[in-house]
Amino acid sequence: MKLGVDTYSLRSLGWGAFEHLEYAREMQLDAVQFSERGYFDSLDEEYLRTVKARADEFGIEVNVGMLSICQTSTWFSDERGTAAEQLAEMIRVADIVGSPFVRCVLGGRADRRTEEPLTTHIAATVETCRAVRDLALEMGVKVAIENHAGDLQARELRGLIEAAGPEYVGACIDTGNAVWAGESPFVALEHLAPYVVTSHIRDAAVWEHPRGVAMQWLPMGDGTIGLDAWVREFERRCPDASLTVEIIAGRPPQVLNYLEPEYWEAYPDTPASEFAQFVALAKAGGPYMGSMLVADGGRGTELPSEYEAAMTLQQRAHLDRSIRYCQDTLGIGEKRGQA
Repeated sequence: MKLGVDTYSLRSLGWGAFEHLEYAREMQLDAVQFSERGYFDSLDEEYLRTVKARADEFGIEVNVGMLSICQTSTWFSDERGTAAEQLAEMIRVADIVGSPFVRCVLGGRADRRTEEPLTTHIAATVETCRAVRDLALEMGVKVAIENHAGDLQARELRGLIEAAGPEYVGACIDTGNAVWAGESPFVALEHLAPYVVTSHIRDAAVWEHPRGVAMQWLPMGDGTIGLDAWVREFERRCPDASLTVEIIAGRPPQVLNYLEPEYWEAYPDTPASEFAQFVALAKAGGPYMGSMLVADGGRGTELPSEYEAAMTLQQRAHLDRSIRYCQDTLGIGEKRGQA
């Protein structure tokens, strides 16, 4: 199975495409996922072909992505056109650089609490997908929708894919975001395995809390969600997808307050049988007791320069260690061990 890295893992370094490709070469990776358009200096064909040429020189697959393709989402920005126009543009980018998919998202957890019901956002996302169907099929590029930031549980994403058409729409499965949405990554894989084309993988600790469950994202191998066993099942069920590490650590634990009514306002249709599997993870888990700087507040958070410098060093250390864990402990990666 190919081993890749999502560029958000090194978000504080300010690297562009060529720096990420050089890092991937040094770490003996098979793929780099530029999951937002901003990692490219330009979307002009000439520039993109230079990126492709460098990746080919290193023997690295380029994967591309963007954020929201849902015009009703709190995450959507129309600065670059409609959702369909933006997605079509990224499909053409994918065709130029040889990416088999465009990773994208509906939105985030806030979209479960908007005046419009979640079904409206799902329908808008399906509409965007259908608008680019012919282009996607013509270019052989799949639309890979992620379970992202608490927006969709896996059965909901599966329904979206099936409504749009799995011949050109697939899934980017994210283990950390499954946990964020109160879902066992094993449940997410059960729903999405037939449609997975790529992944975002990171570990997490989950444990019981007086208000419900607490969770914290971690580097590979540091969590309590049984990720090693999950990877074995992922290899078996999705052998053609890359295992793409997206390490987001250094954030404080989050409480999923499922013992309070407010939690269920956002997730009213979660099947009890599926949620029970998430609770079982919490009962068997515990908080992370290792050393880690906790200062990352997420997108838009400003930190003192000294904190930023320390978090940047930690991001690199966490990613390096996670990649080696995948290669040496899990045996993932087609290039691992090459001289």
